[in-house]
Amino acid sequence: MWPLSVRRAVRRCQRLYRETRVIGLALKSTAHPVLAHMVVIRRCNLACTYCSEFDDFSKPVPTIELINRIDLLARLGTTAVTLTGGEPLLHPEIEEVIRHIRRRGMMAVMVTNGYLLNVEKINRLNRSGLDRLQISIDNVRPDDVSMKSLKVLDQKLRWLSEYAEFPVNIHSVVGACSEHPEDALTIATRAKELGLISTVGIVHDETGRLRPLNAEQRRVIEEIDKLNKPLFSFARHNPWRRNLVHGLPNEWHCGAGGRHLYICENGLVHYCMAQRGYPAIPLARYTLEDVAREAKTEKSCAPYCTIFCIQRVALLDELRENPHQALLKLFPGDGVGTQPKIPLPIRLLTNVLTAPHTSHGSRFFTRAASRLLNIE
Repeated sequence: MWPLSVRRAVRRCQRLYRETRVIGLALKSTAHPVLAHMVVIRRCNLACTYCSEFDDFSKPVPTIELINRIDLLARLGTTAVTLTGGEPLLHPEIEEVIRHIRRRGMMAVMVTNGYLLNVEKINRLNRSGLDRLQISIDNVRPDDVSMKSLKVLDQKLRWLSEYAEFPVNIHSVVGACSEHPEDALTIATRAKELGLISTVGIVHDETGRLRPLNAEQRRVIEEIDKLNKPLFSFARHNPWRRNLVHGLPNEWHCGAGGRHLYICENGLVHYCMAQRGYPAIPLARYTLEDVAREAKTEKSCAPYCTIFCIQRVALLDELRENPHQALLKLFPGDGVGTQPKIPLPIRLLTNVLTAPHTSHGSRFFTRAASRLLNIE
């Protein structure tokens, strides 16, 4: 077997190609979902008081049913699937579910509280082909609000740092445990020490809308952002949060129900985890006409929405329609008169797939890039 460093490098290159293809397909066409969240089990082994996405009794969704739902998502053209819960590691055949996502050519991501991770489980996730893992940690020490603490999970993070062949994102939610907002900075610092990715979100209410932040919470978010500079990462880069931390709305069009799907444990399609009940159509009956209709439907919750993965998907559609304006929104300058610092890969991909090509050379380059990414 190759050394871990070699295996990680090989998988990193393969993942970069596939993620670039996801973006390329999204820029090429709006006629398919980019991302789907799929609940594999509603039950959770914890009971965080701010969370409304779990119970303590549900059985796992049968594997054969999950495989069928993955096939249906693939038929719609979905390019990435995030497995969620409840706690997805409670599903006894979670590795087979991941393998089937990969067999159908989609990115496989999982969100977990990390409690059930051990070295054997990490190696099984490696073998399954998991592309990315996100662990949510809310505080340094467990309290009445959340048991997802750094004290409990630090050993799990060390195992992930040592054995995982996939990127691991440690996500903290400022406002979840309001008594100690500085905990999020401690968690982010520890993630960086271990070579893991760190991101920070803002707590939302049951509808996905912003809960107001105080001055200390805003300061913590700014300090965490400084930890990550100057490295660029789509997972960390978050221009929408700048308005939200000051209680200001964002102007954007939410394509949930079309470009993003949330599949609940009952197999119904919803806009997102916070908007269950809309449109609530069984995935087995969901068509590309439904995708197109819901992608265009205005959502009143959008201006103060804190569900950033959907906003990133929406940005890809903005890039298609108005690349220059969308890039300025995503990468604003640091001050008046300053030029935006747009990463080279983003400029290249946008120019190749969205800009009008009038010369023979530019058309040739576009066709060559499309063939390379298999998105013709």
